[in-house]
Amino acid sequence: MSTWFEAGQAQLDEIARLINLEPGIHAILREPMSELQVSIPVKMDNGEVNVFKGFRVQHNNARGPYKGGIRFHPNETIDTIRTLAALMTWKCAIVDIPLGGGKGGVVCNPREMSRGELERLSRGYIDAIWRFIGPERDIPAPDVYTNPQVMAWMADEYCKLTGNYNPGVITGKPVAIGGSAGRADATARGAMHIIVEGAKHMGIDLAGATVATQGFGNAGQNVSRLMHDLQHSRIVAVSDSKGGIYSKNGLDPSEVAQHKAKTGSVINFPQTENITNEKLLELDVDLLCLAALENVITEANAPKIRARLVAELANGPTTKEATDILFNKGIFVLPDLLCSAGGVIVSYFEQVQDAYNYYWEEEEVLEKLHKKMRDAFQTALAESINRKVNMRVATSIVAVNRVAEAMRLRGWA
Repeated sequence: MSTWFEAGQAQLDEIARLINLEPGIHAILREPMSELQVSIPVKMDNGEVNVFKGFRVQHNNARGPYKGGIRFHPNETIDTIRTLAALMTWKCAIVDIPLGGGKGGVVCNPREMSRGELERLSRGYIDAIWRFIGPERDIPAPDVYTNPQVMAWMADEYCKLTGNYNPGVITGKPVAIGGSAGRADATARGAMHIIVEGAKHMGIDLAGATVATQGFGNAGQNVSRLMHDLQHSRIVAVSDSKGGIYSKNGLDPSEVAQHKAKTGSVINFPQTENITNEKLLELDVDLLCLAALENVITEANAPKIRARLVAELANGPTTKEATDILFNKGIFVLPDLLCSAGGVIVSYFEQVQDAYNYYWEEEEVLEKLHKKMRDAFQTALAESINRKVNMRVATSIVAVNRVAEAMRLRGWA
């Protein structure tokens, strides 16, 4: 069985054949340009020293400095980090921002750590990698189980080590220390713009359209709230790792979020039916938002999917085989490279603002985000129609072509 990274290489191989990519460029793009593995000693609250394993993978910087989040997770692997670093290369390219792809991670369980232990781990990670990052080299950001506070500690540690105030080394920071307005829900808001464009293409009226969201973390909560509040859609089902809830009359995502904050899960929300994650995926809805894990729609359950529009906010939630099945069924999949790019776009905006020490109002940030997402969708859609391929293939073609062009111009192959 191939790894997730090998599956990504196979998808790149397919794109390379479709666009007749030069063998040299193809070979470079198949592998990360550099990988760093570090050991991070942390003194725990009980006085013992634990040594954590950390990673930073830099995939490609032909279009600009490496860019990508840092994950704190007990099951983190170098394979996952490699895969996500490559995805960041393509994600930055499809939305046409001048950055490359990178990713970082630490094998740990932040839920079992105190605030002090998390701070010492965050600073220790930067202590180990600071020579390999920087505003003009590699710019980390938050990802799974990291947040603005973790980014604040990391940015502060970098500034101490270098002796310079340089907030642009990290994005996703609190606004008070160089973060950008509009960053908190940027991933979900960007996805909403892609959903709006996809709905127009499919002739779906989002006002009153039924929506099911798998995954009710930050992205899932925010996209459900935005679809409910701004597009007036009817959220009929949401789920988290413990299960889901369904109500044909619709849910208020903000009320469900309050329930989850109090109880630890969306399940048992008043006047709803508890359902499984598997059942949620197969509901007859207009829009299915995937905001949980990778590989949740596979060859096995793809024939049972009934949504007209599928939006991927998570990384890799639909396998290649499943995408082909959905495409043949007439289901329009909005791929992760497009749907989840809002976060990195506003991270780029944050980096720009940090660079010249002038910060935009939220309205300006959101307007620029909307334009970037709309333009990226239209470019990918044109490629899809022209080549008669699904949006995942079309998006990848646009992204790989843009990176390859930069490599040619720089004389890499």
